[in-house]
This record gives sequence, structure tokens and C-alpha cells, in this order.
Amino acid sequence: MAFFTRKKTVDPKEGTGKKKEEKKAEKPAATRASADKAGKSSSVVAEKKIKAVEKIDTDKKVKEEKKSSMKELYGGGQAETGAKKDDKKSDKTPKGKPERIFGDAYRVIIRPLVTEKAANLGSENKYVFAVNIKANKIEIAKAINEIYGIKPVGINIISIKGKKVRYGRTIGQRKNWKKAIVTLAAGKTIKVYEGV
Repeated sequence: MAFFTRKKTVDPKEGTGKKKEEKKAEKPAATRASADKAGKSSSVVAEKKIKAVEKIDTDKKVKEEKKSSMKELYGGGQAETGAKKDDKKSDKTPKGKPERIFGDAYRVIIRPLVTEKAANLGSENKYVFAVNIKANKIEIAKAINEIYGIKPVGINIISIKGKKVRYGRTIGQRKNWKKAIVTLAAGKTIKVYEGV
């Protein structure tokens, strides 16, 4: 049987002892140069940190201004910041046209309901719409304002279960849906029943 002897290998990462000493000798000089640069750039770094902190503070203030109560979203009251924003927007939009802010209005309001009961509610300044099943009162109010240019006074929502239907032996159910009864201010009307 043959015996194998291992050769001593040098790890390429470690290298020889002389190279390690040279690297150690180079490090203090490099750290001195970086320390000189750090003295000059420390004020720049400090200024950048201050600017970053100021930016975070202004972002927090903007978020606080954007937060508003349900009444403000619904149109019941406006804060001073809201009034300033409205003034800027009113300069850009031509007079006589309502503001177009809420882009998904036709996804929220599906169609007006034209029924005998809805026609009778029209005399009380109430209008009935089929709306998206996931829509809430605030979204419906914004959609009515965008489409018709009138802010509603009140909104009532009714969720309706789909009727159970049967065709022969096949049993099923119609879709669940939601309707909204929108109350407008006195003297305001919507032309829903045109051509009916």
C-alpha cells in the first residue's frame, strides 16, 4: 500500500505573512486620509441629516392636513386648508362646470332606478340609484357631486339579497345588489327621468 503525503497549501485569502504586514502598514495611512476627508465632509453629512429630518417633519404635517373627519369628506364642513385648496382648483376650472375630482363615479353609480316608487320619491327631492355593492355613503356622495354637480344632503343605502330562482330542476340565485336613496337640498333637482 502506498502512503500519500499532503502538501502544505497557502490559502489565497490569507497570502504570505509579508503581505499581511504590508496591508497592516497601509491601513493607518488610509484611515488618516479618510479622517481628513471626514472633517471636511462631516458638516455636509450633518446638513444632509438635518434636511432629511425636516423633510420627514413636513411630510407628517401634510399627512395631518389631509386627514379629515367624515363630515368634511361628506361635504358637511370645510377646514381652512380645504378652503385654500378649493380656491386654487377654482382658478383652474372654468366657471359653470363642476369639479371633476372623483374619477370612478361611473363605477360607483351603476344606473338610476326608474320605478313607480322612485318616481314618487322624486316629489320629496329624493332620487334612487343602483350602486356598486362595495360602495359607501361618502363614495356615493362624491360620485353624485361629480356626475350631476350637486352635493347631496343625505344618503340612505339598502343592501338587497338576490331572489332565489328556479328554471326546471336548476335552482339558483340572482346577484345581490345595493341601492342608494339620495336626498338633495330644497330647490335642487336631477334630470334622471329624461326620455322615460
